[in-house]
Amino acid sequence: MPTLNVALLGFGNVGRALTELLHDKQFVIKRDFGFTIRVVGISTGRHGHAIDPNGIDARTATDAMRFGASVEGLHRGRPVATQEAFIEACPADLVFESIPTNKDDGEPAITYIKSVLRRGIHVVTANKGPVVFAHRELTELASNHGVGFFFESSVMDGAPIFSAAREGLLAAEIIKVRGIFNSTTNYILTRMEADGLTFDEAVRAAQEIAIAETDPSLDVDGWDASIKTAILANVLMGANLRPSDVDRDGIRDITSKDIKAAKSKGRRIKLVCEAARAENGQVHATVKLQRVPLTDALAGISGTSSVIEFYTDVLPRLTVVEDSRGPITTAYGMLADMINLQRGRYEVRQQENTIQSG
Repeated sequence: MPTLNVALLGFGNVGRALTELLHDKQFVIKRDFGFTIRVVGISTGRHGHAIDPNGIDARTATDAMRFGASVEGLHRGRPVATQEAFIEACPADLVFESIPTNKDDGEPAITYIKSVLRRGIHVVTANKGPVVFAHRELTELASNHGVGFFFESSVMDGAPIFSAAREGLLAAEIIKVRGIFNSTTNYILTRMEADGLTFDEAVRAAQEIAIAETDPSLDVDGWDASIKTAILANVLMGANLRPSDVDRDGIRDITSKDIKAAKSKGRRIKLVCEAARAENGQVHATVKLQRVPLTDALAGISGTSSVIEFYTDVLPRLTVVEDSRGPITTAYGMLADMINLQRGRYEVRQQENTIQSG
């Protein structure tokens, strides 16, 4: 039975959840998909790097980081001092990349992923930056080197958005996508309405359950939602947008009075994301505060849930809802990508590209 050697570039909450999931699902993967998994490398931002071709006990690495120790005690071979050196030395068949997102240019993750793909190694990323800034380039580079570049967890965590479009919406033209893609802002708006919290109180509540950062600007100013909307426009609709191209609102100025006024009129304030193709073929993307009627499906999405609606030429509307996001849901999207790459699903994309270019 073949063994897939994997490495983790980034070992934060998502990376650690992923190693737990790989452990918990090892029997199912072996039984249903016919391969086993061995972690041969872990690279962290502040706790060092470890490579062992014979396998690393990821739980030991997690325990080391929990106590503020380095993972370098698990390393075998010549010392590895940087993430660049880790990429060059790691004997992996697939690399999971989950370093923090850079909303301005996607670096250094883009450069790291290029280096991995050039070595003929599959990449699965949960990082939005490389996808929004370099999706086409990285996909082409992967194809040229006979490997895959998958990124299911970059939007709506583990929900099957891109795989559904890739394998479930065959020959369908996606005309529009619409939804709620940022669960932090949705949670804040929900708490303001349901519990009467002020904006600042709702932000603190989001921070207490670890879905908002100490500096919540990326979420509350609409940047995270804009990045995800641009990704969907680019990947699913062939656009070439950057986050700055998205017509963007944030929620920072929303008050309890605004929430109550909308409710009195049978509406609910939501940060609605949309990418749509105009009659001239151009794709336009927006992230806008909208007072949606309670009959709208988006009005019923509360707390940390997210939703996407696909509008196509053959299926008028297809809706996917994800409840209760967290590191484990993001990790699941990465695990599913790994399985699809091992099953050769990336080859479908290569064949489709060949047909289109011919």
